Amino acid sequence: MHTEKVIDYIVNWLKDYANNAKVNGFVIGISGGIDSAVTSTLCAKTGLQLLCVEMPIHQAKSQVTRAVNHIDWLQSNFDTVKKVEVNLTPVFDNLIDVLPSVEKEEDRFMSLANTRARLRMTTLYYFAALNKLLVAGTGNKVEDFGVGFYTKYGDGGVDLSPIADLMKSEVYEIGKFLNINQEIIDAAPTDGLWGDDRTDEDQIGASYPELEWAMLMDDQGKTVDDFTGRSKDVFKIYKRFNTANKHKMIPIPICEIPKNLK
Repeated sequence: MHTEKVIDYIVNWLKDYANNAKVNGFVIGISGGIDSAVTSTLCAKTGLQLLCVEMPIHQAKSQVTRAVNHIDWLQSNFDTVKKVEVNLTPVFDNLIDVLPSVEKEEDRFMSLANTRARLRMTTLYYFAALNKLLVAGTGNKVEDFGVGFYTKYGDGGVDLSPIADLMKSEVYEIGKFLNINQEIIDAAPTDGLWGDDRTDEDQIGASYPELEWAMLMDDQGKTVDDFTGRSKDVFKIYKRFNTANKHKMIPIPICEIPKNLK
């Protein structure tokens, strides 16, 4: 990858899109992970306004620390960056209190995890409307179009996706080129939706390099019968997530009424 040229291309694309939309810049949620760190830095490099929002919900301290440190780094390098912290923990807790109870609390763990992401999306769009900004998405290619590892209408609810055509490994490459804080480069990827330090690999069962390989094999028309051992296991994992999350990757189905019925 021609890293510097890719960076320039994305920055120019962001700037052109914002200018054509006649907005002031971008708003982005900062998680302490590599994707939001790279995306926010690319947005900052446009010279347009960038509002970084930190939105903890029972967050692991390490994630909060990395997010705050990254925003401080951005502000020390770019004059147009502003920050705001919105503690969504009481909002999340109050919502749980008014929701109907369930027999087994574990039955709604995933639903509540996705609810966290949707509360953050709502918050970002509040600031976007208030300041005439675009919500910048942080999804990469293998997450968005490979395994669908994001929340529909949560972190998937954005105005534009600057790094969605980049594999996770390419995002890291750009992050290193941009001198993103080493603690973010070194941190294991996590979606931050559980209030602990469980990683994406813990949840998926495969690492991002493995998933990138499986996505490439799938694009080449390979099937599970083409592999053995760990390769076969990884390909199965990839196909399971890709199939189950396909609804996130295609347009919303529309019931088109036949002309003779109108």
